[in-house]
Amino acid sequence: MSPTPRAALLLGAIALATLVVPIGVAAIAFAIAVGAVVLDALAVRRPPEVERDVPRLLSRGVPGPLRLELETRPPGGARVRQPALPDVTVDPAESDRRLDALVVGRRRGRHVLPRPAVRLEGPLGLGCRHHRVGEDAEVLVYPDLVTAFRLAVAVRRGRFRDPGNLPRGPLGLGTEFESVRDYLPDDDVRQVNWRATARLGRPMSNQYRLERERDVVCVLDCGRLMAAPLGDLTRLDATVDAATAVAAVADEVGDRCGLIAFDGELRRRVPPARRNAKPLVRALFDLEPAPVESDYELAFRSVGEAKRAFVLVLTDLLEESAARPLVEAVPILARRHAVVVASVADTDLAETIAAEPASPRDVYAASVALDVLAARTRVVRRLRHAGADVLEASPERLAAACVGAYLRAKAFARL
Repeated sequence: MSPTPRAALLLGAIALATLVVPIGVAAIAFAIAVGAVVLDALAVRRPPEVERDVPRLLSRGVPGPLRLELETRPPGGARVRQPALPDVTVDPAESDRRLDALVVGRRRGRHVLPRPAVRLEGPLGLGCRHHRVGEDAEVLVYPDLVTAFRLAVAVRRGRFRDPGNLPRGPLGLGTEFESVRDYLPDDDVRQVNWRATARLGRPMSNQYRLERERDVVCVLDCGRLMAAPLGDLTRLDATVDAATAVAAVADEVGDRCGLIAFDGELRRRVPPARRNAKPLVRALFDLEPAPVESDYELAFRSVGEAKRAFVLVLTDLLEESAARPLVEAVPILARRHAVVVASVADTDLAETIAAEPASPRDVYAASVALDVLAARTRVVRRLRHAGADVLEASPERLAAACVGAYLRAKAFARL
């Protein structure tokens, strides 16, 4: 319970009136005013009913509608307010009687939106009460789904500008054996089944069919290096967005997508399956980097040896000593699978080198940046020697670059 600005003006006017009226009269007026404030506040002591409509699911950075409305009409004025969080903003945050606002999730994960706050004024406008009504609401902030769906739609409509997205099959031979049939003049010599030809006395060919349900596995590093900041995001945020985009495109082209998230141990695992983008997003949206070294060998052995797959390893290559376990573990995958190691490019290093030095400190900074990039180049060379392709892109381009690498692998029959 508290007085309103109107009550403060009334009490101030009574105080000024003591200059021209007897003190006793002013004291009586002051007592009456205080009593009116108390009675006015007591008139709105009961909490009101508030209807809140807030989206449970948000995509990071994409606004969603939020509505607050009083279900009961109070005797005086009313103002509703939605308290916000550092990672979930509400604009505008308050309004009279009804609030129509936009809520924006700034960070992935699970967030609890506090209960609405309501300030009710009494009929005289002299006293008011503050109420917290309703219950807290859980809001799930997903990765950048807008970019992922935009890439999937571009692939569906043939507008994804990448050299790997070509209307051609893998060498015209297919990838999975189906049957043996009589040889035809147009058959490729590689299709001839020599054993069947010798046994039957006439030329026979193998019949293949294109295997459409390829396996795609995103191996997501959640170790300490993935906590490095990239503006308002982290390296893990950028790689989670890339994994989401690859899963959406895999659904679009009919492949089976899975996920393995790890740090020092396996954090999440989603087996490859068709139409698996939604379960994959639900599994990775609240992942956070852990302050431990990543166990690449454990993660790579969990991929399995059953079926050849496109394995996208999303990690960081900045520190040469930390990348040594990755280089040593890559052959575990490369013997069986098509492996691509994707990392976020550090644009700050390139800008430091390209900028004209204005002081000795700038020269030293450029020298350190050159050493870091040289170490990174050595790591990339060793990864390629171990049998993996390597790609680096800016945070804004990483998702498209990973989708392009995936489509190139399909186009050239690497899966």
